[in-house]
Order: sequence, then structure tokens, then C-alpha cells
Amino acid sequence: MSTALEKFQRLEATALWRQTPDAQRRDVIVSLGDATLVIKDSNDRALAHWSLPAVRRLNPDQMPAIFFPDGDDGETLEIGDDYVEAVEAIEKLRKAVARPHKQSGRLRKFVLAATALTIAGLGVFWLPAALANHALRVVPNVARQTIGQDMQHLATRLTGQPCRSSDGLPAVDALQKRLKIRAITVVPSALREAIALPGNVVLLGRDAVEDFEEPDVAAGFAVAAQAASPDPLRGVLESGGITASLRLLTTGMLPERVLMRRVEELISAPPTAAADETLITAFESKRVRLKPYALAKDPSGESTLALIEAAPFTGQLPEPVLNDRYWVALQGICGS
Repeated sequence: MSTALEKFQRLEATALWRQTPDAQRRDVIVSLGDATLVIKDSNDRALAHWSLPAVRRLNPDQMPAIFFPDGDDGETLEIGDDYVEAVEAIEKLRKAVARPHKQSGRLRKFVLAATALTIAGLGVFWLPAALANHALRVVPNVARQTIGQDMQHLATRLTGQPCRSSDGLPAVDALQKRLKIRAITVVPSALREAIALPGNVVLLGRDAVEDFEEPDVAAGFAVAAQAASPDPLRGVLESGGITASLRLLTTGMLPERVLMRRVEELISAPPTAAADETLITAFESKRVRLKPYALAKDPSGESTLALIEAAPFTGQLPEPVLNDRYWVALQGICGS
């Protein structure tokens, strides 16, 4: 799978993209990223990122091929006969990563089922924590990514559709690369700061980018969210109980009701902040200034004094979180 992905990542195609049903179609360039389909303009600026597991085809076996992101058939991407190889690559990859159990084969299903039965025979059913720990050790990364993407999609029921102005999307892409986070989504409501989801996915509240003067604050909320939940999938399994761990072990998937329950918990009551020592280490690892974040949490600085005094990078970083152009664009990502 990884060899095929590397091969397909070299493929590019021109296409026609319509962001909304009322918008005019525009010429774009399509390329394949890390489990994403990237739509760019002629200046190589990212206009949209589609998760491959969420890509759907409107007209199977017909050309030109018309694709759309799951849940939003008003946004479409049309690829013509000149790029049959690109269409075939998208079809192959989206089906391969659509659900872990589809690519795992009979052997993986048998191994996972046998593992679950072995655990049952050892009497682990009465130890939910032990069962969850086992699931967390064996679940593949692609399953974590799929679960995170599913939760990201479910969260829109509470937050509204993600903010994605054309100028703001390249800024989000730059922030993702700077923080080494696979996917950051800015949501318009219900969330003030940030929450971490499985698969290295972060939801960032609109207020976190609009209410502060420095990009270090928005980045800080993302870093702090991941520090507070080093393995977000654990929280999902703890919320879902033994049946969720067994379902993950035997199928590589989790029911929508379990994911939605956890999304509701995270948005209504985000995890308690990580210990000061953990936060300091996380900010140092990501090379993000801690003081702006600490003052955003408490403008007086009284409750975050220990963080301020121990903060790494008190001066300007040689590599800023975002340049001024991207920061301005990010602050307007929820605009019309």
C-alpha cells in the first residue's frame, strides 16, 4: 500500500472544481497527498483538502468522473478522459483506505477475532482498562485516522460546517506542516479553544484564531489539546466501554453512536489541561512560544505564572509559527 501511495503521489491532473452549487467551475490541479486529495490553483495554492476515505463518486464507471466529499455533494470535482490514470488511482486509494477492515483481508480479521477470543478466555472482560490497553496497542494507524476523520465529520452536527475560505486554507495547511499535525480544522461555533481527535487530528475553535494578536496562541491551543490527550483514542474507548474495545478489535471500526457520544463529551467538557511540566515539554518539542498561550489562558498571569517563568523561546523564534500573510488569512478563514 505504501509503495502504491508513493507512486500515485507523483500523479497530477487538471480538473474542474465547484466549491458550492451556485459557484462557477474553475480550473484546478489535483494531486494525492498523505491519505488526502489536494485541490490547488495554478499558483500551487491549496484550495481544499479532501480525506480519501470520505471521497465519493457521483457517476461510477462514467467519464468524466465526478467526485465529491461525503456529506457535501454540492462541492464537486470533475476529471476528464485525459486523466484516466489519475481517476483510477483515486478510486483504488479511496477504496483501500475507506475502512481498515476492507484492506485487512481474511488473515487480519481472523487474527483480530482470535485475539479477542483469547482475551475473553483469559478473563479480561472484567478489566475494561486492560482490554482497552490491548486494543490501543494493536490497532493500526489507518484505523486511528479513519476514526478521527469520522469524529471530525460528526462534530459538524454541533459546530457547523468547517471554516474554509479560499485564502484561509493555505494558512491552515502551513500551520499543519509547522506543528506536524495531520489535519487541523477550524470550526465556527460550540468550541472556543481546541480538542484533539484520534489520528493526529485537531479541531480548533474560531475564537482561538480571531480573538488574539499572535499565531502562537492559536498554535498553543492545538499543542495544549494534544498534550492533554496524548492518545485521544483511549478516551473514545473509555467512553464506549468494553463493547467499544471489542468492536475495534474484531472489526477495526467503532459505531457512530460511540464516536458521537465522545465528540459531545469533548465539546461540552474538554479534557483537563496537562501538567505544567508536560505543557512545557510539548511547546518546546513543537517550537512554539508558551508565554502568549499562558497569557491567553489568564491575562493577569497569576494562575499561569509557573508556565510564564519556565517558558522556552521567550524571544522571537527563527522559524515563526506563521508569517504575517498566513496569519491574517487564517484569522479570516471563517469569513464569507
